[in-house]
Amino acid sequence: MTPVPRRVAPRRGSSPYGYDRALQRRGLGPVAGVDEAGRGACAGPLVVAAVVLPLAPGREVDELADSKLLTPAARDRVYTRVLDRAVAVAVVVVEAQEVDRAGVHRADLEAMRRAVARLDVRPGFVLTDGFPVAGLGATGLGVWKGDRVSACVAAASVVAKVTRDRLMDGLHDRWPGYGFATHKGYSTAEHMHALERLGPCPEHRRSYANVARAAHRPSPEQYWEDAG
Repeated sequence: MTPVPRRVAPRRGSSPYGYDRALQRRGLGPVAGVDEAGRGACAGPLVVAAVVLPLAPGREVDELADSKLLTPAARDRVYTRVLDRAVAVAVVVVEAQEVDRAGVHRADLEAMRRAVARLDVRPGFVLTDGFPVAGLGATGLGVWKGDRVSACVAAASVVAKVTRDRLMDGLHDRWPGYGFATHKGYSTAEHMHALERLGPCPEHRRSYANVARAAHRPSPEQYWEDAG
């Protein structure tokens, strides 16, 4: 078997389909991409997606790119196209309480394994963004900036991001004082001000230092108890 490169750097202007197709030509397909959204947030769920795309010419997803490089409107368009074109898609949602119990890295790894296992098509090769993951049930490779190198990882990044953003919009409706619809649970100045003023709600990750500090500080409004 032809060896697989251990490190791949994105090239300016290169197609994200090139690396996936190279793997397929070497007999390593179907290729699955896996990525997460919400790892660095201090509130809300961690969401992991696994995606297998068709790699034949003419089946490309228009506008497909790393979710962080797309506008919200473009992400929504690409999300719909990925679901329409994909060979298989699986999504795992890890609630904040589970992130606290397992730790974010362990929860992330386990969610990646679960997402790959839920795919309707068994992949021959799995690409993950940034770091390798053992126990995926197939040969895998962690790819630096994988959401810019691999079409399947980029698709997974979009699915995970859009899924999580929509969940955070729903949490905003339930806990409107924190601004979840704006910052999506990340530690922005607006969010930290609300956290200090209101104290944490059940969707905050108590294992995160900034949330733990707020939980031990008297909250003048006890907002989430009243809102719940």
